[in-house]
Amino acid sequence: MTTGTNHPAHTAEDVRAAVARARSAGRSWAALGARERRAALLRWKRALAARADEFAQMIASETGKPVHDARAEVLLTLVHLDWAARNARRVLGRRRVSSGLLSVHQRATLTYRPLGVIGVIGPWNYPLYTSMGSIGYALAAGNAVVFKPSELTPGVGALLARSLGEALPDHADLLQAVTGPGSTGAALAGAEGPSGVDKVAFTGSPGTARKVAAACAATLTPLLAECGGKDAVLVAADADLDAAADAIVWGAMGNAGQTCAGVERVYAVESVHEALCSRIVSRARALTPGEAYGPLTLPSQLDVVERHVKQALVDGATARLGGPDALRAPVLGPVVLSGVPEDSPAVTEETFGPVVVVNPVRDMDEAVERADASAYSLGAAVFTRDRAAGVALAERLGSGAVSVNSVLGFAAIPSLPFGGAGESGYGRIHGEEGLRAFAAPHAVTVRRFAPAVDLTSFATPREKVARAVELGRRLHARF
Repeated sequence: MTTGTNHPAHTAEDVRAAVARARSAGRSWAALGARERRAALLRWKRALAARADEFAQMIASETGKPVHDARAEVLLTLVHLDWAARNARRVLGRRRVSSGLLSVHQRATLTYRPLGVIGVIGPWNYPLYTSMGSIGYALAAGNAVVFKPSELTPGVGALLARSLGEALPDHADLLQAVTGPGSTGAALAGAEGPSGVDKVAFTGSPGTARKVAAACAATLTPLLAECGGKDAVLVAADADLDAAADAIVWGAMGNAGQTCAGVERVYAVESVHEALCSRIVSRARALTPGEAYGPLTLPSQLDVVERHVKQALVDGATARLGGPDALRAPVLGPVVLSGVPEDSPAVTEETFGPVVVVNPVRDMDEAVERADASAYSLGAAVFTRDRAAGVALAERLGSGAVSVNSVLGFAAIPSLPFGGAGESGYGRIHGEEGLRAFAAPHAVTVRRFAPAVDLTSFATPREKVARAVELGRRLHARF
């Protein structure tokens, strides 16, 4: 892995200059109109697809993940950029809305306008895919973007910005990349005085999100925050245990467990708990660390993983596979724990490593209760052969997204919004909500004719106004 030392550490002054360049480029971009932006973004998408191997190699070199994982990340990036480009006009274009009986004399229309310049602070675990969930949708909505990638993956950010300039030379400054340590991101959020951005989209830890939110609050700059998860999988007594175990191992161990919506907790009904544990252990033991998944990208994360595993064992948990001895840098072995108390850090805190907790529950009611007891509320999954029951359980869960009989099923569906609540942050990326997150609604009314009773004129006799108001009141009291 590289450390990003070949990239500059941009200062607050550099950040403000980047915002100014982006704003200048953004004016002509916004003036293009939705059709032209769609065509331009699809040209960029095709250019990214042609350079998929180059991006995958950059991702792999900076994160340590296998190239095959990096290529899948590039594909997801293309899927989301394609959807945002093709759907922005439909979602954000002008449309008539009902005026209602009281204002029948008015024609009402609603449009969405670009916010201006969006500051995107990206993560290191999926440096291209996750960041594009904000960048692509912000650009499709007519904004310019200043992107601050993680200090662990600056090359991905620099390459992404350069690729847009090369694919769209008339809009070369539309996407600016600023690199550097956390202070560069803080400057983008406004911690060292206003940066000039009109909204910030942040992905990272809840602690850092609070600092970003405090910086944004000084200038009332809106913030969209995605702060990770502690996702649970609920396994019913009638579930296909082989399918559930396969999905759980992939969701928990993929990318070395460094997935915000990855599987960290499993709640299985007691009657199938042992059989499920056996299947999970068998599949996890068959993995080859270093081939199936890479190392921890952030070396200090090992301390968190070790603390969670060791404390779980102290608290009475059983290591079904692995344990402290498996946690050897740089590539950790898979760890499967069971019987972990619900107040142990391995259950309450985000582990972000190849560790999964599989606990038994009395029934699915208890499974829902335990899943929702977490401070995080990002994603979840339900496994049952009864699809209707699975959907009913999904609707009971408080998570922002739920998959039935798969894990992370929503990640590759760009029309679905993604986000959570609590320690998982707030706001949504992806889908129609993701496009609207980077646009400002603009309401326009046009008076078509004079109303029988003009309630917005002092010239209307007071008695006439009173009769009209009383008639309206009676209608609402009756219907």
